[in-house]
Amino acid sequence: MYTGKIVFAQVIDHLPLHTFYRCVQRYRGHYKVQSFSCLDQYLCMAFAQLTYRDSLRDVETCLRAQKAKLYHMGIRGHVSRATLADANERRDWRIHADFAQALIVIARPLYAEDSFGVELDNTVYALDATTIDLCLSVFPWAPFQRSKAAIKLHTLLDLRGNIPTFIHISDGRWYDVKVLDEIIPEPGAFTIMDRGFIDFARLHRLTQGAAFFVIRAKSNFQFRRLASRPVDKASGLICDQTVATTGIRSTTSYPDRLRRIKFRDPESGKTLTFLTNNFALPAITIAKLYKCRWQVELFFKWIKQHLKIKHFLGTSENAVKTQIWIAVSVYLLVAILKKRLDLEASLYTILQILSVTVFEKTPLFQILTDPENTPQTHHHANQLNLFGY
Repeated sequence: MYTGKIVFAQVIDHLPLHTFYRCVQRYRGHYKVQSFSCLDQYLCMAFAQLTYRDSLRDVETCLRAQKAKLYHMGIRGHVSRATLADANERRDWRIHADFAQALIVIARPLYAEDSFGVELDNTVYALDATTIDLCLSVFPWAPFQRSKAAIKLHTLLDLRGNIPTFIHISDGRWYDVKVLDEIIPEPGAFTIMDRGFIDFARLHRLTQGAAFFVIRAKSNFQFRRLASRPVDKASGLICDQTVATTGIRSTTSYPDRLRRIKFRDPESGKTLTFLTNNFALPAITIAKLYKCRWQVELFFKWIKQHLKIKHFLGTSENAVKTQIWIAVSVYLLVAILKKRLDLEASLYTILQILSVTVFEKTPLFQILTDPENTPQTHHHANQLNLFGY
């Protein structure tokens, strides 16, 4: 018989809480806080993510129904809708942003040996943004269109393990290409982008930082061919050229050479043109790298379907950012859990199992690997046999 912690507490054990307390101290999260701590707030919001709660009242009702187990979950304060709403409204969202960054540092080495479809030793990132529509009258701080509000999640995704290494949250009017100003170039790493991120001055900054990029060219790209390399047209390649920009602004913004690769996708029949500052890799590898960019689209689709980032439990900017960063940290926590326990189940399966077993007293590894054989009834280990001899 298992007499240890409940499932929720076993999951939380994988969090570096000492790092969380440092984040709280950095932003004075406990200033004028009497009973409901930042950890209580985080655990309640993480519970909402894991169990798909739809409102703060829903969170309050569920947790109060299990009042005897709150202490064992790590929640010490009194849970109420008003207290949780006030915490989301007032406590700095950067506490949870910094904590999520600490989880990224833990998660990335766990997936460092994973394959993403291309045999390459370099780190490969996919950069893209997704828009979450909001109501302008409820979220006036996030204008997008005349009668519509929205926020954008700009994400730099490590394709090994699909770990988000950088996230920037902005209102819907923020131009996607400006996120390149927030990213520090990593020497030797590849960043894959769609043509919406074309800005030659910003791309040149990546080149100066010894980082590589693969980006889809626009149809009006002006260039001068300097050299051509032979290609295997049976693979779908059309041309592999060394070019120089000839546009009025692009000539001064990007004075170095570029590599232009034209490729016809045999599956869709579409013809795509790529620009890159890497001249060493085979042209077909560059085309395959760009195809991997689709993983960031799948990542956005996944988190929108399985995490609470489309329906918000607060309306202020601080509350929205707090919820998003806690959702990201829960995603990273499940990813860390998967590797540490060497689980074959997908992140989706793990989340679904956790959503209905958070209050169970069952070993975490057992419930995630063989949930059908989880014992339903238990006898107290210290109970003596009345009729023993």
